[in-house]
Amino acid sequence: MTTGSNSGEVLGMDWSKQPGESEISSTLSDFEDRPVVDSSPFIVVHGAGSFGHFQASKSGVHKGGLYQPLVKAGFVATRISVTKLNLEIVRALAREGIPSIGMSPFSCGWSTRERNIASADLSAVAKAIESGLVPVLHGDAVLDDLLDCTILSGDVIISHLAAHLKPEYVVFLTDVSGVYDRPPSDPNAVLLREIAVAKDGSWSIEKPTFQNKNKQVETSVAAHDTTGGMLTKISEAAAIAKLGIDVYIVKAATSHALKAFSGELKDNLPDDWLGTAIRFSNK
Repeated sequence: MTTGSNSGEVLGMDWSKQPGESEISSTLSDFEDRPVVDSSPFIVVHGAGSFGHFQASKSGVHKGGLYQPLVKAGFVATRISVTKLNLEIVRALAREGIPSIGMSPFSCGWSTRERNIASADLSAVAKAIESGLVPVLHGDAVLDDLLDCTILSGDVIISHLAAHLKPEYVVFLTDVSGVYDRPPSDPNAVLLREIAVAKDGSWSIEKPTFQNKNKQVETSVAAHDTTGGMLTKISEAAAIAKLGIDVYIVKAATSHALKAFSGELKDNLPDDWLGTAIRFSNK
């Protein structure tokens, strides 16, 4: 978004005063002659990580039962934690000149029924994009029609957004290079470069080629993760790919991630690119 700037200077948009500082970091007059930068619209969705999973798992929020004092307290604690993380991410983006706007699913009226999305008004998200803003959504504690409450995964949010807003492609950022045939901590783990998704939603490993054509991916989930870990990520990515939207799972803060974001991978998957591409197949 900042490549269109002639000076290359980034003007921060986080005007809140920082601890120990008497003035905001940006000079407001710098914005007066600032040209409008054309950029492709996009949405950011992040998970809860340590800012929500522990609170939710300890209190059982993901299982429902909001009438129970512990669950109700956990619901409140989880929302405090995930919205705190959301604010920090929005501020980090804003400091880099990205006009980001935090949008919590609970506050926007999203709800579920047995953990499946029942209501999700996307008008505010669409309006923000039309206005040149970057919506930043996150995994959240939400109300559920049958369970009273549950945890709505960021991966499920991405899948729902993709189905209705039809982006060109979707990028999942992780702390490893992509999807492996087994937990990446295993020294024999193999990076899966391409996964093909069939019309019925089933998926198979396209590259590399394994002797066992029906080989499945072995996954593990952290004890505190209430949303299914990598298996949920692959399942939601497959649902997105079934719509004809390419999905890339790649390590954050790498040149490979930059290539995924730039759109370079749409028609060509370079041999030296490290990541996993999940695509629809007519075969």
